[in-house]
Amino acid sequence: MKATAPLQLREAGQSLWLDNITRELLTSGTLKRYIDELSITGLTSNPTIFDHAITKSQAYDAAIRQHIRQGTSDEELFFALAIEDLTQAADLFRPVYDATDGVDGWVSLEVSPLLAYDTASTIAQAKELHARAGRPNLFIKIPGTKEGLPAIEEAIFAGVPINVTLLFSREHYVAAAEAFLRGIERRIKTGLKPDVGSVASVFISRWDSAVMSKVPEKLRDRLGIAIAQRTYKAYRQLLDTPRWERIYNAGARPQRLLWASTGTKDPKASDVLYIKALAAPFTVNTMPEGTLKALGDHGEIGRILPTDGGDCEAVLTEFAKAGINIDALAAQLQDEGAKSFVKSWNELMGVIASKSDALTKAG
Repeated sequence: MKATAPLQLREAGQSLWLDNITRELLTSGTLKRYIDELSITGLTSNPTIFDHAITKSQAYDAAIRQHIRQGTSDEELFFALAIEDLTQAADLFRPVYDATDGVDGWVSLEVSPLLAYDTASTIAQAKELHARAGRPNLFIKIPGTKEGLPAIEEAIFAGVPINVTLLFSREHYVAAAEAFLRGIERRIKTGLKPDVGSVASVFISRWDSAVMSKVPEKLRDRLGIAIAQRTYKAYRQLLDTPRWERIYNAGARPQRLLWASTGTKDPKASDVLYIKALAAPFTVNTMPEGTLKALGDHGEIGRILPTDGGDCEAVLTEFAKAGINIDALAAQLQDEGAKSFVKSWNELMGVIASKSDALTKAG
């Protein structure tokens, strides 16, 4: 029998994670089925995902009522609900985590986006949330912004596993990798165990959405993939440097590259465009539920990403000729991403406040 596309990707060395979490996914057994049937080995979340989950569901109402009686603040209430969900998910993935010795089987919880430009508060919250969750296979997500990089280094040094989010370019990735490496090197220097898990999440589809109306048809849906190719080349080169090999010899593990924002936004394009194009060993691809189902139903994998970047530089030159400034756009996308997460966070707090008020009035 022919192997399914998810299984083929796993056999090629890529981990498939689900970019979604709801209480129904857990209680209905759907997440367990995805693990068993679609080779899912991890999960990511963000404020937008929880906003949708809580808005569209009554599954959280009993827990919200309980926290209302305890006088819990809106932000504390959110983290309580999120940790309840994510610890259950972490337990489902624990066999994968154990079988891979901590390489795979992770879930992710994000610090408050309101802290994106506050290094000290980000570090404090990252430590506190990881301790509260009490699961070794739970990443704390910290944005790879200029202000986030020192927090990433300090969190890694403190032994907190980190999912570096909101990376958009090779340069963003390299900066995040450097922060991870500095944290690990400091652990080694002070005699601490260096095996702290981390992934670096590079966002793909937002590139194509940003330029869709600005470039010729022949360049449609090609920018995100070219950026990914360029970043993958840098990733593989970094893994082979003497500096990184020294930390491996000391007992550290690589920070894996993760493809994020891989749901297709262009209605004219394949619904598995970014999954097929970004098959690559030593990486993770986290995808929306609809994309995962499409992959299992009719997906196929393309050729494995070349470690030399393939034709990415030629493609990026074409975009430059079309008037696209890649560096400026990367900075813009990261800034817009940070603002979008803040907007989603504020909306989420509004939803929780509104639900709390309605449930209080209903008794």
